[in-house]
Amino acid sequence: MNPHVSFNFHILPAEKTLLAAVSSAALYGKGVFTSLAVYNSKPFLWEKHWRRLRENSSKIGIDLKDFNEKTVRHALSDLVLLNNLKTGRARLTFFDETAGKIWNFRSNNKTSLLITTADFQKPTDEFRLTVSPFPVNSKSPLANIKSCNYLESLLAIEDARMRGFDECVRLNEKDEIASASMANIFWVRDKNIFTPSLKTGCLAGTTREFLIENFPVQETKSKVIELSMADEIFLASAGIGLRPASFENVKTNKSSILAELNKFFEQQTSEV
Repeated sequence: MNPHVSFNFHILPAEKTLLAAVSSAALYGKGVFTSLAVYNSKPFLWEKHWRRLRENSSKIGIDLKDFNEKTVRHALSDLVLLNNLKTGRARLTFFDETAGKIWNFRSNNKTSLLITTADFQKPTDEFRLTVSPFPVNSKSPLANIKSCNYLESLLAIEDARMRGFDECVRLNEKDEIASASMANIFWVRDKNIFTPSLKTGCLAGTTREFLIENFPVQETKSKVIELSMADEIFLASAGIGLRPASFENVKTNKSSILAELNKFFEQQTSEV
């Protein structure tokens, strides 16, 4: 992570950032975040990230009346400039700092915004996928929401890595493909591109939305056997872009669709 962060529009060293221990964010993980890519020192797909932050905050009851798009983006730009970030990633997190009603602590705090930046992680040449034993609940009130309750995803990817894989495929309670633990999943068969429907409980990813807007992607409710028959599999997120994947060590490199998508993706990011 870069040395400085922005906390409630004040730039300070990362180690100086304080979050109230009796806040809903600390006690219950009540918060939402987005991780976005930065190219040429500018955020990529900013409008999509901001819209999702607003919508997700509204759904779980986080008050953003003290924040608007212009001031938040300006704070992000200031931090990117200070940290001299040309290409990398940023994370914007809204924390609910109210005390909540369960423990009934007194608190004058409302909502806090933390912005951090970092370089991209070293890319994996090909993500080796296995099936996670931890299902996604498509009926959860947090389905499709990028909340700070990310422990299930972390446990899922740690389990996959302990078994010698890089990532995992998470199924929902109906055994339908939902996503990877840290990214959306796509696959290609007979030159058709597929990705799980939002009804499966997958995250409404911004890169996912970008691909659906620009290419004929079919949103489906599919069983995991589809991955075994795929010509190509890839993962998509702001942090990794579009990266190839294989399922249970079965190579799937019969298609050139991902190369075409990456060419278009790189063209778009170069014009940010």
